[in-house]
Formats: sequence, structure tokens, C-alpha cells
Amino acid sequence: MAFILWRIAQQGVLNLENEGFQTDTNAQRLDILTEFLAFLVHLVDRMTANDLSQDERQEFITSLAMHLANTMQENRTDAEGKSDYRHALIVRLNERAADYASFSCPDNEPGFAMRRCFGEYVRAVMGEKDNKWVTDQVMDIEVPEALKPMKKSVMDLFENRG
Repeated sequence: MAFILWRIAQQGVLNLENEGFQTDTNAQRLDILTEFLAFLVHLVDRMTANDLSQDERQEFITSLAMHLANTMQENRTDAEGKSDYRHALIVRLNERAADYASFSCPDNEPGFAMRRCFGEYVRAVMGEKDNKWVTDQVMDIEVPEALKPMKKSVMDLFENRG
């Protein structure tokens, strides 16, 4: 699941760049990717909440976060040099989980306010070129594009759970 979420987040960053939104460095791309991951992890957590016990849910999301943190560590080390990047990702995932928890998510679909919040977080780490439009792009195009493979992956993962 971590691999799939990483790929979905990478595609989101690539889509933004292909639409002409400015990114200047690999570190900035990873900042944007972090916002995608935080949003996606939160949605996966919501989607699995009814299928897992509280202990299973905590174990699953913790494992997911740790796998993503390890991947982030490798990528940030390549982009920015040696440091501990795992902790920063875990902190961001927790911050965003708390932020997104207050929003409605009917039928496991992020509501307007949650999508807007996510778009604003992405806007905050984007380059200045056409920055004012990135929130709309994220809300209207990137979220629906990300939800398709994410939902399929979650369903596939828990399909044979017995």
C-alpha cells in the first residue's frame, strides 16, 4: 500500500508540473509529495476504519507511515543530503490527520472543505507561478485522479480478508 500511495503522490506532482505549475527543486517536489501522502494516508485510514479493529487499524496505519517514512528518507537524502527525514514525515502525517479529521468524508469521498484544505496545503509549498490556481487544480482534478487507484488498492488489499 505504501508503494502505491507513493506512486499516486508522485503522479500528482508530475501532473501539476505538466499543467505548468512551478516546482524549482527536488526538495520542493518532495514537500508537495508529502502533502499528497498525508491526504492519502488519512483517506486510507478512514476507508479501513470499519474493516479493522482499533488495534489492527493502528498497526496498519503505523506500518504504512513507517514504510512511507523510509522511502522519504531515501529520497530526501538523495535530494538534500544526510539527515533524519523520517521524523518530519511522521510529524506531518500526524498534523494533517488531526486537521483532516474535522472534515466530512461521506462515502469515503473527501468533501469540498477537505479537498480545499488539501489544495491550500499544496499551494503553500508550490512555486509562485500560477500559484493562485493550484488549489482549484488539486480540488477538481488531482483529488479525483488520486482517488481512483487508491480506492481500488484498498479494496484489493482487504477483498480477501476473512
